[in-house]
Amino acid sequence: MDWNKYLNRTINCACGHTHECDIRHIDIGKNAITKLTGYVKEKSYAHICIIADVNTEKIAGKKVYAALDNADLEYDKFIFDDKDLVPDETAIGRIMTQVSDDCDLIIGIGSGTINDLCRFCSHKMGKDYFIVATAPSMDGYASDVAPLIVNNLKTTYEKVGRPKVIIGDTDILKDAPLRMITAGAGDIFGKYICLTDWQLSHIVNDEYYCPFIAEIMNEAVTAVAKAADSGIAQRDADAMGSVMEALVLAGVGMSYSGNSRPASGSEHHMSHYWEMKFLQRGEHGILHGTKVGVGTIVALHLYRYAAEILSSGSLKDFPVPEFDKAAWAEKMSEIYGPAGNGVILLEEKFGKNNCANIKKRREKVIENKEKIQELIKKLPSITETIQRMKKIEEPYRPDQIGITDDMLKIAILYAKELRNRYGLLQLLYDFGQLEKAAEAVSGQVMKLN
Repeated sequence: MDWNKYLNRTINCACGHTHECDIRHIDIGKNAITKLTGYVKEKSYAHICIIADVNTEKIAGKKVYAALDNADLEYDKFIFDDKDLVPDETAIGRIMTQVSDDCDLIIGIGSGTINDLCRFCSHKMGKDYFIVATAPSMDGYASDVAPLIVNNLKTTYEKVGRPKVIIGDTDILKDAPLRMITAGAGDIFGKYICLTDWQLSHIVNDEYYCPFIAEIMNEAVTAVAKAADSGIAQRDADAMGSVMEALVLAGVGMSYSGNSRPASGSEHHMSHYWEMKFLQRGEHGILHGTKVGVGTIVALHLYRYAAEILSSGSLKDFPVPEFDKAAWAEKMSEIYGPAGNGVILLEEKFGKNNCANIKKRREKVIENKEKIQELIKKLPSITETIQRMKKIEEPYRPDQIGITDDMLKIAILYAKELRNRYGLLQLLYDFGQLEKAAEAVSGQVMKLN
């Protein structure tokens, strides 16, 4: 891939915005690790600190250390001893206290969690960072957002900087655990939903939308779909490169947007809810992209349900939901536990569930019913998507990753409260159909073969 099309240049887009991505180098391919020291010397970094965990150090540590040693570059190391590292305040504090004041470059060795922690901490400390990827497991490598667990709530910090260099050595990537590789595919398959949600919000809420960014995301989805059909399950190095390129490309799309909107929709909101519940129970094993993949199948069913509503009789006859704020707040505290207060504050700030806002959105949906129906028709079929996920042994049914029927229904009903973003779940709520959809879809999804 010619990354020069996307990096270190200003794109005056037809959408009216200017897009920029300040990543200096992206290298994905065989022996890409050999480029690392050249990029270090390019800017004459003198004090390097390497951040990894016990798992990622085993995967790529030796190659990174050897490259730096052979180039006579000195470095310090901080290796998390957690076997299942959580990107929370504790992890952030440990990095901030371990990295020396004279450090001018952090090199992260890892994937999602390490990358998010290095991104956030390097931004706070005013230091550059590189990432050496250990698995094609998520789409955040090139983005400038960092999803972290703060006060028990999944919180996305936007505009916190990007790595200056991304290294994806396919000899390392192809040896990653298969569940991490397929999680990356699951994360990309979620773009089917989030891009539709984004266009839906553009139509209904007049939210900013960029066709150029959407095309970048679609390019990423197409690449992963081809890799799933050809070589992911076989750990083919070219297929690993295709997945990694797609994940990085999706991150570039987020960088252009300035937030996670092009890569995160209703499928991610449900995933975030499940992740928070797992963490509150002390369970950390299910990867983000895997949950997103399951959320994608759920959302495809929900979009099919929405299509039936839109093609039915007069939408004006559907009931306007009555929002009892006190009862709702009590429910949020019950469902989200320690994170409930953050959810309540979000509603107080934006009021997306109040009657006036609901009625305004309903009018826009009714006005643009045919246009929304055409959006839904462009989604891939449920059968096609499941077959593709089966080929790579990626979970597609909630119970395959420990999500119960109750957790599924609650996610459909209340995951929309985690973000101030309009999408599929809010549309169903606005027309008083979310409870019926949760009941119908949960039954369908849990019975998938």
